[in-house]
Amino acid sequence: MNENRVTHYPVVIVGGGQAGLSTSYHLSLQGIDHLMFEKHHAMHAWETQRWDNFCLVTPNWQCDLPGHPYAGPDPDGFMKKEEILRYLKEFRTKVDPPIREGVSVRRVTPRPEGGFLVATSAGDFSADNVVVASGGYHEPIVPRMAERLPPSITQIHSAQYRNAGQLPEGPVLVVGSGQSGAQIAEDLHLAGRQVHLAVGNAPRCARFYRGRDVVTWLADMGYYDMPVEEHPLREGVRDNTNHYVTGRDGGRDIDLRKFALEGMELYGALRAFDGERLLFDANLAQALDDADRTYNGINAAIDKHIAQKGLEAPPPSVYEAVWQPPEERPTLDLAASGIASIVWCIGFRPDFHWLDAPVFNGAGHPQHRRGITAREGVYFIGLPWLHTWGSGRFGSVGRDAAHIVAHIDARAQLARRGSAA
Repeated sequence: MNENRVTHYPVVIVGGGQAGLSTSYHLSLQGIDHLMFEKHHAMHAWETQRWDNFCLVTPNWQCDLPGHPYAGPDPDGFMKKEEILRYLKEFRTKVDPPIREGVSVRRVTPRPEGGFLVATSAGDFSADNVVVASGGYHEPIVPRMAERLPPSITQIHSAQYRNAGQLPEGPVLVVGSGQSGAQIAEDLHLAGRQVHLAVGNAPRCARFYRGRDVVTWLADMGYYDMPVEEHPLREGVRDNTNHYVTGRDGGRDIDLRKFALEGMELYGALRAFDGERLLFDANLAQALDDADRTYNGINAAIDKHIAQKGLEAPPPSVYEAVWQPPEERPTLDLAASGIASIVWCIGFRPDFHWLDAPVFNGAGHPQHRRGITAREGVYFIGLPWLHTWGSGRFGSVGRDAAHIVAHIDARAQLARRGSAA
């Protein structure tokens, strides 16, 4: 390859979601030339990997992308899928990024003289800095046991789920009770489907408490501004499952115990398939109790905040279980249950195989401090808990982008002073 013919940019951004566009916004403010690559089209995940009834689980007022705060009529509501897509399309129009859509980044490798070679499906480029804005949800996780299930059973991942009508008639097994699993189980339940839910260890929180949205309380209490270094779990918090709750129909709790009273079948975590039966851990009661303990713990922290500040608010309350599992059910006969489809809601694996840089831990996750890695010129943005709880959301990704761009600008100024000396 003749590197003299390679187009050079100070910054290359990989990924055209809200994190990449936020970075482009701040780079443009600083007058830093850059190019963005997106293998599909900008914001494609919001359009192609969300179900029809998807809505935000955080209030609209938290949507504060750089230069594009929420300006609609319902700041305390929760945007539905089409509203989210419109909001993001307007953001892209405002940013007007230098983006190459339909272009895959195949390899990023360091150059001996500094910077990086960026090999793409549209040719080769070079850059002083590479900002990885492709998120951390790349490969849908489906366990190997899925290969042994009868071919008559339809299996999809949560990223493929759209609505109850896409699945064949008959009971549905939802595996996983994080945000996606709990909301998809609810979506199927409200559609009148018989749902079997394998419950994981996800925590839950109230939607509203003492007269306000819980997110609003937590924001006032500084939870969304707490750096990962100050969290009791430190970097371990990045492995935590998000609390399940919903913004659907104006927002409400998701109470799996209530679903059970209404006919949803609950089990512990799915462990294996023996050829005839699904095998579950005997931990359903513990999982429900742990989720409720988190729910009440968050509310207790709000109670303390209200008392310390002397705020006026409705009286406190404590959630009490409306249903208890009569027994643990460690097995389920697949044929006898009539289960016709399974929705796997157990997350994603990261895949950064294309980035040749020593910045990953043993699990393939990037190691960084607020998106800045130990490898000069390599940055990450848009990851959960990149810096704070809000880093993976519309509310704080802009601040993370500004921080990274400031670091890039400082490096460039230092290099210019060095070359002028």
